[in-house]
Amino acid sequence: MDVATEILGEHSRAVAERVVRWVGVDGKRLRVLMDIFLRGEYRLAQRSAMAVGLCAERHPALMGPYLKRMIDRMEEPGVHVAVRRAVVRSLQTVDIPPALMGRVADVCFRHLAAQDSAVAVRACAMTVLGRIAAREPDLAREVRLLIEQQLPWGSCGFRARASRVLAALPGGPPREA
Repeated sequence: MDVATEILGEHSRAVAERVVRWVGVDGKRLRVLMDIFLRGEYRLAQRSAMAVGLCAERHPALMGPYLKRMIDRMEEPGVHVAVRRAVVRSLQTVDIPPALMGRVADVCFRHLAAQDSAVAVRACAMTVLGRIAAREPDLAREVRLLIEQQLPWGSCGFRARASRVLAALPGGPPREA
């Protein structure tokens, strides 16, 4: 399969699913997709993002070698929001190595706090921070405070995700206002 031609042909879930099926659990095929996602021009990176997110959901163990570069790509100025969304979506399911945990937490804190970040990016960042706080309980208070500060202005989806993350944080459910 010529992945670049496939994803540029049509931007749809069906195409992303076809690419994900083609990749399967084959590391060499995943490398082809990840090269497009990590090095491709703006439109290729945008169009490959959904397939990357789906691959991470279905086979999170395969994503390990790409995590550092995914975070680098997410932080590039001017990168399409689909790339940021795919990266934080992937971070929800993969095992984050201790060496990257601080950087991932920093990136997620920044995106969760940024009102101009897309809601999906903020929601996924919230989940990632909840997972990190489960491993590093000292962060739970900061995560809780940041989420609670944003609840009054959050969308319904944001508030629903926030309630799940807050309930799962070390230290118990959220305080009553």
